[in-house]
Amino acid sequence: MDTRNRQSLIYLDNAATSFPKPERVIEKMNELMIYHGGNAGRGSHILALEAAEQVYECRELLSGFFDAEGPERVCFAMNTTEALNVVIKGILRRGDHVLISDMEHNAVYRPIYKLWREGVIEYDVFPTLVGALRTPNMICAHIAKLMRRNTKMLICTGASNICSMTMPLREIGEFCRKNGIIFVVDGAQCAGHIPISMREMKIDALCIPGHKGLLGPQGCGALILGKGIAPDTLLEGGNGINSLLGDMGEDMPERYEAGTLPTPAIAGLCEGVKIVKELGVEAIARHEAILFDRAAELLGNMRGVKIYAPEYKGSVMLFGIDGVGAEELASYLSQCGICTRGGFHCCALGHRTLGTEKTGAVRASFGVYNSSRDVEMLADAVNNIRKM
Repeated sequence: MDTRNRQSLIYLDNAATSFPKPERVIEKMNELMIYHGGNAGRGSHILALEAAEQVYECRELLSGFFDAEGPERVCFAMNTTEALNVVIKGILRRGDHVLISDMEHNAVYRPIYKLWREGVIEYDVFPTLVGALRTPNMICAHIAKLMRRNTKMLICTGASNICSMTMPLREIGEFCRKNGIIFVVDGAQCAGHIPISMREMKIDALCIPGHKGLLGPQGCGALILGKGIAPDTLLEGGNGINSLLGDMGEDMPERYEAGTLPTPAIAGLCEGVKIVKELGVEAIARHEAILFDRAAELLGNMRGVKIYAPEYKGSVMLFGIDGVGAEELASYLSQCGICTRGGFHCCALGHRTLGTEKTGAVRASFGVYNSSRDVEMLADAVNNIRKM
C-alpha cells in the first residue's frame, strides 16, 4: 500500500506492537540522536554523560512504575524474549522442576521445552481454568497439586496474548513466596495495560517489552529483578566497568548489559512510560474494555462468527468465521485496510487451551489510540466477508 495512505489504515495489531507511536516518543528519540548521541557508560565526555543520564532516568522511571526494588535492578534487554531467556537459562540447573501455565507464549514455552528435551529440567503445565467460574484459589490449588520438592521456578504470563485473560499475579506470587519458588512473570501483554507492583505481587523477575503497552519503540525491553535474584549471564562482553576483569562482575545492572545499549530506544521508552503514567493505566484499561465490549456486541450477533474466551474483556479479542481460514480472514481484512493478525500467534499452549490449535484464529488487539469507529469498521468488514 502507498505510504501516503497509511493514515487511513485501521490498526488493530497492538498486541504485536503498538502503533502509531506518540509524537513525543519520536521527538525524544530524534533529540537524543541529534544532540546527545554519545555511548552511555563509555567515556566521561559530555555526550556520553548525557546519554548515561537518559539511561538512568529510564531505569528510575521503570523502577517506580513497576514498584521494583530500585533502578539498579532494571536491566535493559532487546525484548521480553531475551529477558525471559536470561532468567530461565541463568537460574535453572540440572534436576530442577518448573511450572508454566497453559497460556504461555513461545517465549516461555520454547526455552523450557529445549531444557527439558536436553534432559536438564522437568516441567509441568498448570491449567489457567479459562472460564467465567474460575477463582485465584482454584488456580493455586492446581499449582499445589503439581508442585514437587524440586520445583525451582514458576513462570506465567500476566495477560494472554491471544485473549484478554489475566492471571491472579498477587495470589500466585504469595503462593510462590510461601513455598520458596522463584516467580517469573512474562509482562509482554500486561505492562501498560494493568497495574503491576513487583513488591506487592511478590514477583521475583518481571520481563517486559518497551514497544507494546508502554508505547515505546521496538528494540528495547527490560528484565527487572527482585531482591536476591541474580541469574548467570546469557551474554558476555564490554559493559563499561571493571574492564580489566575476565568476567562480567556482580554489579547490577551492568552484569546483564553486554555491549552498547540502544540509547535512542531507551529514550523513546522513557517518554512512552511518561505518557502512560499521564493517561493512567486504569483509564487505558477501561478504554480497551469499552472497545472490547463494542466489538463483542457487533461480532457476537453475527451468524458463523465465534469469539473465543469472550468473558475476558480487555485489549485482545480472538475470533473466527466458520469455514474461513484464519490467515485468509486476516488477509481479507488487510485488503480492507484493517490490520489484525491471523494464525497461531507464537502461542501453541494457549491455542491448545482455547481449542484453536488446528484452525488458528484472528486476533484484533486494541490500543490507547483506537476508537469505537475502528471497531465498527472491523465489524462491517467481517460481516461483508461472512456474507461472501
